[in-house]
Amino acid sequence: MENILEEANRCLNCKVKPCSKACPLGNDIPTFIKAVKENNLEEAFNVLTQTTVLGAICGRVCPHQKQCMGSCVRGIKSNPINIGELETYVFDNALEKDLKINKTEELKGKKVAVIGGGPSGLTCAAFLSMNGANVTIYEKQLKLGGITRYGIPDFRLPREVIDKTVEKILSLEVEAKCNQELGKDYELEDIADKYDAVYLSFGANVSSKMNIPGEDLDGVYGGNELLETGIHPDYTGKSVAVSGGGNVAMDSARTIKRMGAKNVYVIYRRAREQMPAEDYEVEEAMKEGVEFLFQNNIVKIIGNDKVEKLECIKTELVQKEGEKRLVPVNIEESNYTIDMDYVVMAVGSKANKEVVEKTGLETTEYGNIKVNEKYMTSKKGVFAGGDLIGTKATVAWAARSGRNASEAIKKYLLGEE
Repeated sequence: MENILEEANRCLNCKVKPCSKACPLGNDIPTFIKAVKENNLEEAFNVLTQTTVLGAICGRVCPHQKQCMGSCVRGIKSNPINIGELETYVFDNALEKDLKINKTEELKGKKVAVIGGGPSGLTCAAFLSMNGANVTIYEKQLKLGGITRYGIPDFRLPREVIDKTVEKILSLEVEAKCNQELGKDYELEDIADKYDAVYLSFGANVSSKMNIPGEDLDGVYGGNELLETGIHPDYTGKSVAVSGGGNVAMDSARTIKRMGAKNVYVIYRRAREQMPAEDYEVEEAMKEGVEFLFQNNIVKIIGNDKVEKLECIKTELVQKEGEKRLVPVNIEESNYTIDMDYVVMAVGSKANKEVVEKTGLETTEYGNIKVNEKYMTSKKGVFAGGDLIGTKATVAWAARSGRNASEAIKKYLLGEE
């Protein structure tokens, strides 16, 4: 607690709150830190739960340097306040002491179904329940948590933290029906008939492809699928390439290295400073023996039936008209090959096309479910959010989408729009 108080006391309690503005959830950071300074952790928890129910998770996995901490005034001349550590401490304390989240009865008697129990669905369910609605979450997996449980490795986010967070949300009288998959165990039409509103948040966890020769060879995997299922080949003594520069790439590379791979290469076509992944994640991966090939790109996967080699090409970064950031361009005749046993694609993700099609809802050109500014889909009373509608792929942004949708659903249920 002494270190926490020392860190909290460094906060300048800025009136303009640049940290809050940089937080996807808009958490009132100076006010909750002020409560920590006064050793009033219950009040700090109350302040935070006005905007988030995932503080124990976000405090651990958010890219703070790119968000709240990156805008901290303290960071101009010294180190920024460790906001994530303070948020984690407040929520861990609340979970340990079973502090209650305040509720109202505005939506009493209203029934809402949430399809998908990841960050967006959990947040939407929690805020609707906090407003008095009867909420039921339908989840295809055996446990709630979505990407936090089935996408982020345990060494980065302990499962106990997810369990306690889920328990806290369920304590708001949220019902959970797990091992229930949309389009298999039930249809959207049936659910929509039983509830006053439906929120779709089953995510977009299908790995994108690079559309290069050789992607159909044995030994080519999707990073999202490996992390979600936990089913891996035997990497012992093998060489593995991970294509991509985001969190999925880092989590895949670190997981595979820990499973005994001899060589793990992260191949990224841009420079390190352009990587979406957090700096500390990259540093941890490097410490663990992961090698990084920056400004390199895979152009072909070579092999007869299975992966044997990669053909890569070096890139240079150039400024192109109309582009805000430098664009990687292949350097002619810089091709080279490297022996490889497995390739993991971590270059992005998309929604499950088959499941989306079964909903019968209108979609965008990118395959996401189309919604209006009120998060409503082409079917009245059915809303969608998170990765499913193309929200930025972080836990906090997914949660923000779920909270925003809960506000839209609340207004819809109250007949305000």
